Order: sequence, then structure tokens, then C-alpha cells
Amino acid sequence: MKKSSLFLFVNYILLGFYLISCAPSKPVMEERILSADRLIKKLEANRRKIKTFRGTGIITVNSADLNAKSSFEVLIKKPDSLKISFYGPFGIDLAQAVITTKDFRFYDIINNTLYQGNVKSGVIKQILKIDLPLDQVVDALAGSVNLTDKLRIEPTSIEYLDDFYKLNYIDSVSMMEQIYLVRSDDLAVSENLIRANGKGLLEGKYSRFNLFEEVPIPYEINIENTSNKERLKLEYRNVEVNKNDFNFNLDLPDDVKIIEW
Repeated sequence: MKKSSLFLFVNYILLGFYLISCAPSKPVMEERILSADRLIKKLEANRRKIKTFRGTGIITVNSADLNAKSSFEVLIKKPDSLKISFYGPFGIDLAQAVITTKDFRFYDIINNTLYQGNVKSGVIKQILKIDLPLDQVVDALAGSVNLTDKLRIEPTSIEYLDDFYKLNYIDSVSMMEQIYLVRSDDLAVSENLIRANGKGLLEGKYSRFNLFEEVPIPYEINIENTSNKERLKLEYRNVEVNKNDFNFNLDLPDDVKIIEW
């Protein structure tokens, strides 16, 4: 009798494991799906974890003013400090620039000339040959997408695709449409698109992600300012985040020529 009872008990246990293993996985997947509100909060929390950023690699600019490729290094201290250095063949220093919301300093090393002044319209375009405001440049160079203005509004629609979330925001007054593709496994923003009246204005594509402090950082970034026919491509070889030893000073010789601009 005891053996029979033990046999039945073991069978019940095995049957329980079998039923669990055969249960559909959909409820588990549904638990992993985030609401639009939670998704945006997580994306913004990730972006704000990165306080400083250093990247070295290759920068390519295609615009009406310039078509060029160069080695570069960028240092960023969020929210508003940027230092970028450009190098020619064999590591020759070409130029350095430090830009904040208040002022800028651009050192043309080849001609030993320092241009400096207040940040005003056209300054960033003169230095980087792409017409974007400083906050967008900082986010673009760090491979992040600022969603602060989306924290208090619901998307027009959200789709749960196989491997992505697709968020769509439409302003019915300005007819401005913003689309974001977010990878579901690591919450990396892989693409963002801004359109007006169906025409593309700005497109960003991000790939080759590595995790830093659980935040996905892209090593390849493509930004296209469609309205101005400008393209910026970044290919990072090395990235560091949240270091406190970044030097934002320019190493200027005593005989540098200074031009106020």
C-alpha cells in the first residue's frame, strides 16, 4: 500500500513538471512587454545614467560645404559641454574645438589660429559642417536620443513587433511625426525619424551596441539631416563613460593668433 501511494505521488510530481514545461510561453512574454509610459521612463533613465562620454574613431561629414573623413576624439560632459579634436594622416593634429551653451573656442592648429566668441547661430555649422543645435549634437555624438518631452504624453500609437517596440507620436497641429524603434531585448534605440507633412526632416540610425553600466551605447551612428542634405557618420573604436579625468582645456602655444568671432 505504501509503495503504491509513493508511486502515485511520484507520478503526480512528474506530471506537474510535464504540464509546466508544456505550458504556453505567451504569459511570460506578456510580462516582459512594457507599457509606453514604462518604456519611455526606462529609456530616459538609461540616457541620464551617462554623465560623461569619451569616444575615438572615424567621423565622416557630407554636406554642401564639406565632404570629408577624419579620425577624431570627442569628450562630452552633459548636458552642455563638448570638446572635439580632429586628426589627419599619421595622427597629425588638425583642429580642436570646445563648445558650451555660452561660448566656443576653435583652434586651427595648422594655421595656429584660435577663433573664439559667444555661441550664436551658425557657429556649430562652421565647426562641424552640420546644422544642428548643441543639445542635439551632444546627444548624436553620444549615441543617445532625448525623450524628455515624451515623459508626460502618450504616443499616438505603439506596436509590439517581434524584436522591437515602435513608438509613433503625431502632432495634429504642426503635422510633425516622430517615430522610434527600440530593441526589446536591451532597450537600445536603433532608429528615430522625424517627418513633417510626410517628408523626412531628420533620421538617426544606431548599431553595433555595447553595454556600459547596463546602458546600450552604439559604436556606429548615422545622422541624416534630410532637409539640409547633410549626413554625419560616426564609427567608434573605443568608448569610455562616466570618467572624471577628461580634460576640456585647449593646449595653446604662446604665439597663437586670436580672432574674436
